[in-house]
Amino acid sequence: MFPVIFLIFIVVVAATCRKAGTWLVKKDVPVQADAIVMLMGSIPDRILETIDLYNAGLAERLILVEESMGSYRELQARGATIISNTQQCRNAAITLGIPADRIIVLPGDARSTQEEALIVRDYLKSSTDIDTILLVTSANHSRRAKIIFENAIKRAGLDVVTCSCPSKYSHFKGKGWWKSKENIQNVLMEYMKMANFYLIEKRRL
Repeated sequence: MFPVIFLIFIVVVAATCRKAGTWLVKKDVPVQADAIVMLMGSIPDRILETIDLYNAGLAERLILVEESMGSYRELQARGATIISNTQQCRNAAITLGIPADRIIVLPGDARSTQEEALIVRDYLKSSTDIDTILLVTSANHSRRAKIIFENAIKRAGLDVVTCSCPSKYSHFKGKGWWKSKENIQNVLMEYMKMANFYLIEKRRL
């Protein structure tokens, strides 16, 4: 019963707080890092931010996690050619200047940010030369993504710094979020997912 009440409380707070949208955007000062981790989801805004960070010389490697696309393998098995979202991101990154040998695609068929975090964490365990990552995602997703990654990394006892780099190309507007139907949906969904992480998913890290 308590989880349900807590979830309702979080949603109500999000809906009534004028700063609920801006709080979701976690922007750290970009630092020199060992790798950029770009999360799957909205492709154009995240790729553009990743390219900007790479061109600024802040990291020389890009890490992507293979994203689940439901039954697309069944389509392939029946002869249909389909390019995965992760492959599209890799191709776009190469087209815009990141050398192919600087892009690492981690297998995993990830269905959520938490699954991406766990896959990246496993990779970091064997990559002792990485102690700082730039985490690229859409603006409204940035605080939750950093919280998930920091918790996953901490649980593994790794000393890796996560620097949040929300895409400036994202259409999300934290300020005045209640004026747009799309932003209202984004804010409420993020707070629901945040509550779900603390109530359920965190213990699975």
